[in-house]
Amino acid sequence: MKLATWNINSIRAREERLVTWLGQHKPDVLCLQETKVEDAGFPAAALKKAGYEFATFGQRSYNGVAIASTQPLTDVTRGFGDDVPDDEARVIAATSHDMRVVCVYVPNGQDLTSDRYPYKLAWFRRLRAYLERTATPDQPLALCGDMNVAPDDRDVWSPEKWQGSIHVSAPERAALAEVAGFGLTDAFRHHHGDEKVYSWWDYRGVAFFKNQGLRIDLIYLTQPLVARCTACTIDRNARKGQDASDHAPVVATFT
Repeated sequence: MKLATWNINSIRAREERLVTWLGQHKPDVLCLQETKVEDAGFPAAALKKAGYEFATFGQRSYNGVAIASTQPLTDVTRGFGDDVPDDEARVIAATSHDMRVVCVYVPNGQDLTSDRYPYKLAWFRRLRAYLERTATPDQPLALCGDMNVAPDDRDVWSPEKWQGSIHVSAPERAALAEVAGFGLTDAFRHHHGDEKVYSWWDYRGVAFFKNQGLRIDLIYLTQPLVARCTACTIDRNARKGQDASDHAPVVATFT
């Protein structure tokens, strides 16, 4: 069984790329972020033709998350369901293939002086509270998505150049670690130790060709899924070519 996550950076702009990738890699469950489309504009026919059912939580031009699966999706929820007013489509969860899947698009934060930065830190606290309310560490659960944080310096092409920047600040890393403290294991690190592999490269300059990236797209697993996880890879090839997303898919494989 394969579980994948991919910040598609506009599903309408990259629908053909997505369908081709699905045909090549055949994930059983796929979490998508930054679909950037309202639910009515989601490419339903293309996903159904490819053999997937799906649940969406869309937003015009911004954000947007979705889960696609080769099996039915049940108990679909959208948003945190807390008492904090928030009109950003960033969280969707569903059960499929005997696991609970939570797909998230964490706020970028912009920079350390922006009012979006404390919003990002608060968003992580809401995510941890959401997990506490809706799940337990002993159930098979996967938290997937664009976390917009490189967990540590192994996940940054040049920690010196990125020092003091968004995505790598100590408060962001601590907030992400607090979420993982729920009882989650980083699937990629579990299999790859200190290996430096990235999932995002800036469009500007030649960052991708120089491999100047960050690993910010993550799959976190509770212990029942860690025990079944045999591999976790980042498909760098999906970042190649004209009109690619600036993110690469991350794929976890299970027995």
